Amino acid sequence: MSEIPKTNAMRLLDQAGIPYKVHTYSAEDGIDGLSVARSLEEDPDSVFKTLVTQGKSRAFYVFVIPVPGKLSLRQAAKACGEKSVEMIPQKLLLPTTGYVHGGCSPVGMKKVFPTFIDETAILFDRIFVSAGKIGCQIEIRPDDLIAYCSAELVPLTEE
Repeated sequence: MSEIPKTNAMRLLDQAGIPYKVHTYSAEDGIDGLSVARSLEEDPDSVFKTLVTQGKSRAFYVFVIPVPGKLSLRQAAKACGEKSVEMIPQKLLLPTTGYVHGGCSPVGMKKVFPTFIDETAILFDRIFVSAGKIGCQIEIRPDDLIAYCSAELVPLTEE
């Protein structure tokens, strides 16, 4: 297999000395989180999606949750101290983060945004997040991701 070109997320983790493994999958099988988990043959609860929201204050926030979960906007707003938050329109994702829908990583966005990771991440020895492009995932220790992103671990999904 040929070497996978480094994404910005991978280069930043390399610079920080944080170990990770890269996994690829075919986008033809689907880019939604459950399809990605199936392609990787991993527990869907260990594969996390990165969601970007905007608060009432107009500030942006990043939430990383398991792919089967649904972001609780109430929990998200509480976590970041906003009255309310809403998902940003898909057309704003690339200009805001530098990433496209289906390839948004919590590592290496254009700017550093407050980041929150669902508390279930610590139940796993390793989790999977986007490497910053469709078809590529990073396997990383939750503690390493939390530390690198200066993220808070909080409950974020709806029951």
